[in-house]
Amino acid sequence: LCDLRFARFAIDLLLSDSDFYLTSSTFSPLLFFSHQTNKPIMVRSLVFGVALASQSAISLAFVPPSSTNAVIGRSAIVCNEATTTSGNLLDSVLSIFKKDESSSSSSTPNNNKGGKFLMAQSLLLSLINEEQCFSTVEGAQKFADSCTTDVVYEDCYEPQPIVGRAAVAEHLRTRALARTNGGKDAGFRIDKISDGSTACGFAWTWTSSSLEGLRGTTFVELNSSNQIQYVREIPEPLYKPGDLILDVLKAVTADATVKPPPEYTPRTPKKANEVAKYLFNDVQGADPDEGMRFFDESIIYRDFNYEEVLRGKAEVRKFIEDFSFPGITFATQRFDDGVAATCFTWEVVLEGAPEGSEIKGISFYEVNPDTGLITYVRDVPESAIKPAPLGKLARQFRPAVGVFRPVAIDSREGGI
Repeated sequence: LCDLRFARFAIDLLLSDSDFYLTSSTFSPLLFFSHQTNKPIMVRSLVFGVALASQSAISLAFVPPSSTNAVIGRSAIVCNEATTTSGNLLDSVLSIFKKDESSSSSSTPNNNKGGKFLMAQSLLLSLINEEQCFSTVEGAQKFADSCTTDVVYEDCYEPQPIVGRAAVAEHLRTRALARTNGGKDAGFRIDKISDGSTACGFAWTWTSSSLEGLRGTTFVELNSSNQIQYVREIPEPLYKPGDLILDVLKAVTADATVKPPPEYTPRTPKKANEVAKYLFNDVQGADPDEGMRFFDESIIYRDFNYEEVLRGKAEVRKFIEDFSFPGITFATQRFDDGVAATCFTWEVVLEGAPEGSEIKGISFYEVNPDTGLITYVRDVPESAIKPAPLGKLARQFRPAVGVFRPVAIDSREGGI
């Protein structure tokens, strides 16, 4: 019970707004309880009882290193309290209720402004920052241990999805070994992460010592037992075709039927996931002015088909209008439940294109929490050829960073 990861996880649940039920299939430290009772365990009551019963034995044992504070607001507070109090663990936990959460700090952007416990976000921050699941062999196994037995991992660099816990573990271990071959310092940085609980997405960058390289976006969905059941990951294409992609798409849909604009009921959602759903599921293909009113004047829009970033509403409007033509549909697939930021998956469906030629993608949207206006977008499409030839060569040539020409670390603010 003194295991650091379990203690942090348990205290987060104790402080959360909701009761969470876990069984032996969802969290291994609870195995002996569930085997005896064969019933789900309410963690709020369990943790409180354990803290009372064992406070004298573990009074000052919960003192994590400072580097573990970069997880989530609640966890950072727990760490700070445990390292400064002269009392016991229970006193430290109870004192959290009296503290203002604004005193916490984190080096990783987490968008959790309200203090609500976010299962998906918290799990991923722990796996990535603490377990280093995307850069070490040991961390890769930790990620797999958090998955369902039949997990589907769509690494869109690969020709086929990876299915099953064992296959995912092997895939992530192989990639970690390739990146660290020869003792290379391979890192993985979260640039932005949505505040999702049932699902979560994050924008990322591969790093190595003083350099940073490959960027991408990953979407992760949990099941009802809080295990990872689905992942889609798409790295940026190293060859960015720019307007050439627009010419290709228009050529494919040249004979498409012109359809009347869809009817919709005007709304003004403020939560990030609801804004994205409204724009793509209701307004897409209708009045462009209706969509543009949801973009902030200072919008930064990164579409990885292009080398340059779009800045401001005028550039974004032209981009959206350029990709609004008969025969093209951005069909959404999965959304997280993020409020300040959201991540969702989609596919481009082209009228007249052969069946099975849909292009998969991921988008990350961040909104101003006060206005609900979109301030940041990252779109990343999959490559038509897998693995992409340039991407494969770059990973062989510079495996730690995954690109031919890395840049100085932190030289691209927010991974832009």
